[in-house]
Amino acid sequence: MPHPILYVAVTNHGFGHATRTASVVAELQRLCPDITVIFTTTAPRWLLDTYLSDSYIHRPRSFDVGVIQQDSLIMDKPATLEKLQHIRQHAAATIASEATFLKQNRVSLVLADIPPLATAIAHAADVPCWMMSNFGWDYIYRDWGGEFVEIADWVGSLFQQCDRLFRLPFHEPMSAFPNITDVGLTGGNPKYSAAELRDRLNLTKPVEQTILLTFGGLGIEKIPYERLTQFPDWQFMTLDANAPALPNLRCVDGKDYRPVDLMPVCGRVVSKPGYSTFAEACRLEIPVCTVTRRDFPEAAVLLAALENYAYHQIIEPADLLQGDWAFLRSPVQPPKTDVRFERNGATAIAQAVIQYLLP
Repeated sequence: MPHPILYVAVTNHGFGHATRTASVVAELQRLCPDITVIFTTTAPRWLLDTYLSDSYIHRPRSFDVGVIQQDSLIMDKPATLEKLQHIRQHAAATIASEATFLKQNRVSLVLADIPPLATAIAHAADVPCWMMSNFGWDYIYRDWGGEFVEIADWVGSLFQQCDRLFRLPFHEPMSAFPNITDVGLTGGNPKYSAAELRDRLNLTKPVEQTILLTFGGLGIEKIPYERLTQFPDWQFMTLDANAPALPNLRCVDGKDYRPVDLMPVCGRVVSKPGYSTFAEACRLEIPVCTVTRRDFPEAAVLLAALENYAYHQIIEPADLLQGDWAFLRSPVQPPKTDVRFERNGATAIAQAVIQYLLP
């Protein structure tokens, strides 16, 4: 009997969607290696390989744009709108072409995070489309107003066709989706214990003076790394290959280590707002220091959830980009509530997929 085939489609936006989906696929392969996975994303294979140890088919395709950004904080709305209009104009051809691929390869289920066209592609191939996310692109675009409202309506109509949504924590209502299942936090598990990591990286500073700087696949231009010289007794780590050589800054190769692998030895993670980083830090109970983003509606949802459910520190972009980084000497704030999210989101989604494909 041939193995069932799962087609996984990931939005063309940064690295966070790819890594959180990869954590689900990794759990799926651990529980049921007999399922063949086609991972459809423009994210680089090396990134997926940091989460996936079993074989999979990498299909570099893009069905949406997300938001075009200069870096992790600076967006280009005009370029985003132009690309969205282009995608919409060519949607029929994209749907027909990819649905043919699904039929030819006998795909049984589509799992998407969260390109809107995935629903239409799946249904054109007569297979269900399940999705996973904490927000929909219609939520982002509608907030921007103007010509984005029509795009948001179109995106929302595609999301209405979703057969099942696994709604992740730190979410907006996602009211376009007709069938919602709430799940816990997703994310990878560290590859090494804290003791092993200290030995591998020759780390000697105490946890409270060890800081991870991580700003996603897009990074942030002009991070003032020179501020780190004001903390000679601290240890900083980054996966930024362009970071300067400083005595107290360890540049770690992102192909060997993921942010989650470094978190167990850190007293704080300094990051932009992003579900994947927040979720992995919260799963390990590592405090997060993050910046505000008033032009991106998902950020408000993320920051409110961080304040409620995790040890946190919220700073302004100027504190990070122009300040003296005095925030590092200030204590983090405790969560406002006693509620904690379940940490088994990847397992819950993987088990549901297995149950559908191998009833």
